[in-house]
Amino acid sequence: MAYIFALEIIGTVAFAVAGALTAIRKDMDLLGVCILGVLSACGGGVIRDCLLGSTPPAMFLNPIYAIVATLSSIAAFISVAARSKITETLAFDRALIVTDAVGLGVFTAVGVNTVIEAGYGDAWIFAVTLGVLTGVGGGALRDVFAGETPFIFVRHIYASAAIAGAILFLATRDLVGVRTALLGSSAFTAAFRLLAAHMKWNLPKATPRLAKEKSKQKAEQEGSSEK
Repeated sequence: MAYIFALEIIGTVAFAVAGALTAIRKDMDLLGVCILGVLSACGGGVIRDCLLGSTPPAMFLNPIYAIVATLSSIAAFISVAARSKITETLAFDRALIVTDAVGLGVFTAVGVNTVIEAGYGDAWIFAVTLGVLTGVGGGALRDVFAGETPFIFVRHIYASAAIAGAILFLATRDLVGVRTALLGSSAFTAAFRLLAAHMKWNLPKATPRLAKEKSKQKAEQEGSSEK
């Protein structure tokens, strides 16, 4: 369907830019930027397709996703290269969070819908799990390749937002239709993630004092960057 394809392209661009910005912050060259951009944008879908037994994954059957991800990564690279010190600014951090949140929302909803269309609509745990993997898988691969602990384990509510969005899509798909459910759950997941990042919501940790110290250090770094 055209609107699903449009959503997938939006998610691909958003996640590719997020991956590219992460690579740029790690001082990678153009190839590294493109690889992290494609991994971030397409990695979750590859994981989903493999678990569904749909091989080769859609990324390889329809190269448009990898092409869009690559072009988006190159565009991000050129934009940042024109302003070399932008990686040290708060605007850069916000751009990374926003693009990542948009990709998370879109791909989680699309992932659940793909599972349902594959004939597993009654297996809601399976649908939610694969939807979440579609949303967080690419970002997790991106972070691992960038030498960081994946967002889903340490940073403000992330996978939890994807789980909530996946459940929302399942609950509303038959009530309001696929299109409205996709848009609504995508927006909900992205908004939940952005609000969690803004409010610094985190799940409980075994070492809260250490977490607070790290958050304080990060806030100080962001404050100095903004200046």
